[in-house]
Amino acid sequence: MSKTKTQSATKKASKSKAPSAGVATSVDIGITEANRKKIADGLSAVLADSFTLYLKTHQFHWNIRGPMFNALHLMFETQYTEQWTALDDVAERIRALGFNAPGTYAQFIRLSTIKDEQVRETTDWQAMVEQLVIGNETVCRVCRKVLDTADKAGDDPTVDLLTQRLTVHEKYAWMLRSLLQ
Repeated sequence: MSKTKTQSATKKASKSKAPSAGVATSVDIGITEANRKKIADGLSAVLADSFTLYLKTHQFHWNIRGPMFNALHLMFETQYTEQWTALDDVAERIRALGFNAPGTYAQFIRLSTIKDEQVRETTDWQAMVEQLVIGNETVCRVCRKVLDTADKAGDDPTVDLLTQRLTVHEKYAWMLRSLLQ
């Protein structure tokens, strides 16, 4: 076969295999668009709170001083490292539902319910720990709301993801709270 006939046959084959316009780009995963939107909006709030908590945990890791330095420096590092990985999982779930994940500071500030507050003295480890307890508990409450919405819509992957996040953040809140008791 000549080169021209081969190219022509290849073009015809690729054209015949192409999906109908819009079929491959639409999302049809067995969850209505309205439910996917409600879940994605909820996950966006989870992402914003999680990102705010990640930044706060990382900032405290960098700036802790005093007699609790080593223990908290390592604890905060463990927590922010895990949180960073989880951010990607939440954002990718939003994308799998067919929506864009928030990703700017402005979007996170608008969506987050965790206060962006500073600790005046970096030797005040108790104030840092208190803020992280409150932040982890906040993420838990937001996750529970979205989990309920996802469960009602039959969105098992989101339910699974949020169950994992709840397990982690409840554990972190407990561990941090234990330092204050």
